[in-house]
This record gives sequence, structure tokens and C-alpha cells, in this order.
Amino acid sequence: MTSLVLFGLMIVLLGSGVWIALSLGLIGFVALAAFSPAPAGSLLASTVWDASWNWALTALPLFIWMGEILFRTRLSSDMFSGLAPWLERLPGGLFHVNIVGCGVMAAVSGSSAVTCATIGRMSVPELRARGYEESLAIGTLAGSGTLGLLIPPSIMMIVYGVLTQTSISRLFIAGIVPGLLVIAIFMGFVMIRAKLNPALAPAATQSLSFGQKLYSSRYLIPVALLILLVLGSIYGGFATPTEAATLGVVGALILALASGSLTMASFSESLMAAVRTSCMIGFILAGAAFLSIAMGFTGIPRALAAQVNAWELSPYALLFVLTLLYIFLGCFLDGVSMMVLTVGVVVPMVQAAGIDLLWFGIYIVLVVELAQITPPVGFNLYVLQSLTGRDIIRVTMATLPFFLLLLVALVIITVFPQLVLWPVQFMIAR
Repeated sequence: MTSLVLFGLMIVLLGSGVWIALSLGLIGFVALAAFSPAPAGSLLASTVWDASWNWALTALPLFIWMGEILFRTRLSSDMFSGLAPWLERLPGGLFHVNIVGCGVMAAVSGSSAVTCATIGRMSVPELRARGYEESLAIGTLAGSGTLGLLIPPSIMMIVYGVLTQTSISRLFIAGIVPGLLVIAIFMGFVMIRAKLNPALAPAATQSLSFGQKLYSSRYLIPVALLILLVLGSIYGGFATPTEAATLGVVGALILALASGSLTMASFSESLMAAVRTSCMIGFILAGAAFLSIAMGFTGIPRALAAQVNAWELSPYALLFVLTLLYIFLGCFLDGVSMMVLTVGVVVPMVQAAGIDLLWFGIYIVLVVELAQITPPVGFNLYVLQSLTGRDIIRVTMATLPFFLLLLVALVIITVFPQLVLWPVQFMIAR
């Protein structure tokens, strides 16, 4: 009965447009005041304070700022110039620039929307001008844009690590192979589509020598150095994620200055955009922390975990149910809200089923990726709607195949969990 009342209150608050962070806090307050003898006011104050000064969270605004700085540089055009000579002769041609370009951008931005917008604003006009099929162009951008959540440094991994006390560095390592897997699946799909229907992608008009391609790659050197600086310092054990994020911000500022994109206006815009996003996520995390404490006092997570255990679901069956739940929630909530709203209840079930929390972190990031391209609140869909001028229904239909391909990737890492865990074990063994 308690859980039904609180769930109904959540639906009412979210449906009425109340801020998600406030909704979480209000639900937690009602849970403590009405269904527990615990002092709601003092718990609210102490929990919000504890949630706001977590050291691991300091990496979050820095990675967000790094992505915002790069969004305002010529990075997208430089990446297009550097990648196109190597990829345009593959079946599907420049569609692969969208996929690989988003993968590279993901390694320096940590944000899905920034990844999608940065690559899309350059590639959409270019692909249109060359006669590429628009729906597949939209689909490759929407699907590949979600790599910003999976390929480290990932904002979503930082949030998950803070919520579950899981090593953020290990999550970053665990996301590498799944990220490359998703890129390979997307590229394979595009190649098959282009082979079946060559009209989707015009044939390459010029043939460059190896030396010419190598010369074009000079445009990729700045971003490659930035990736090496950020991820290399983490994997090499020279820096914590927070320290690496600081190096990334400095590197992004130098890159923007060298490209002539760093002005007082762009600096201020990037800083304020990072502050807005960081405050939003921090506010949601504080509300979620209070809700988690309140749920603990009411005993709801333990009761739900016991109920699920009573069903005697296999780990695969539990993951299937959770996947359906997250796809449903993705229709109404953004990724951060989905994660913070469910982790407190879901993690005890997952642990009881014997599922590794590190692996589950990559799983939950993948299902949050699905939410990024699920209407009506999928952020990537609206980014592409603004870039292309097409209606949301057309953008959604173009994205559907890549939604299904992400599900395929989810199945693969579920059947072969070592794809996630082996790189971490290898790095630890070193």
C-alpha cells in the first residue's frame, strides 16, 4: 500500500511538471513523514549536504565543461576532414564518418547530446549536399550520438559510480569494449544497407593515395592528443578521474585557442552551459539521495527485493524485466533521472541475483542510451530535429533501426559478460 501511494504521488508530481529533483525530495519527505517515525527535516538537511560534497562528483562539471568548450570549436569540421578520406570508400561512404566521428567525440565530451550536436551540425549539410539518403544520416547520428554515454569519460558512469560506490576508473575501462562493439554493429548495419541499396550512399568521387590520406589525418591530431591526455592519464594510473577532467579542460581550452574559437563570449557561454547542466544533475542527485534514505526507512526496497526473490527469476529473466522497465521509463524521463530514481531499488535485486555491479553499470548505461532515442523525451531526437528541420515522427522512425541495434548490443554483453569485465581484470593484473 505504501509503495502504491508513493508511486501515485510520483506520477502526479512528474505529470504536473514539477522539477524532477523537487519531486524526488517531496516524495521522500512524504514517505518519512507519513510512513516512518524518522525525523524528516533533519534527514533532509544531512542527506542533501552529504550528497552535495561528494569528491567523486567534482569530475562531473569538469567533463561537462570540456564538452561544452569543444562544442564551440571547429572540431566537427576538422574531424570530418580527417576521417572522410579513410571511410568514404567503404560501403555506406560518409555515413561511417557519423559513426566513427561520434565515437571519437564521445571520448572527449562524455555527453550524448553534445556528441550528437557537434558531429551533426557539420555532417548533415555535407551529406545533403552530396546526395546521401537523409533517414539513414539521421539514424546514424542519433544512434551513434548515444556513445557519449558509453565511451569514457562518461557523465552517466560518474553518476552511477557515485550512487553505487563503484570505482569510476574501472567503469571507464569497462565501457571501452562495449563502445567499440556498438560502433562495429552500427558500421556493419550501414554496410549491409548500402550493399542492398547502393542508392543510399553515392560512390566516392575521388581516390586518394595512402600518403594523401595520411596527410588529411593531421586534422585528427589535436583530438587524439586530448583523448590520450584524458584517458591515458586515468588508465596509466597517473591521475584520478577528477584530475584527468582538469587536464581535459585545460587541453580543450588550448585546442579552442589554437583553432581561433576561444573568445570571451564562447568562454562565458561554455562555462554557463556547464554550470546549468551540472547544477541540474547535482540537484537531481541530492533529491535522489534523500529519496533513497526515505525508502530505506520505509523498507520498500527490501520488500520489493524479497518479492522479486520470491518469484525466483533467473538473472536473465530479471534483466529482461528491468530492460522493459527502463525502456518504459525512457519514454518519460531523461537518463540521469531514470538512473537515480531506480538504482536504490534495483541494486539490491541485482546483488541478490549474483550480478556483478561493475557489469550492471555498463548494462544500465546501455539502457539509458536507449532512452536518449526514445520518444517523447529522447534528447538526441530533438537535437536532430533542430539540425534537420524534420518533424519528430520522421526523426523517430529513422532512429528505430539503431534502437534495435542497441538492443542487440545489450544481448551480446549479457550473453558474454567478459566483454565488459575482462579489460578491467587485465588492467588490474598489470
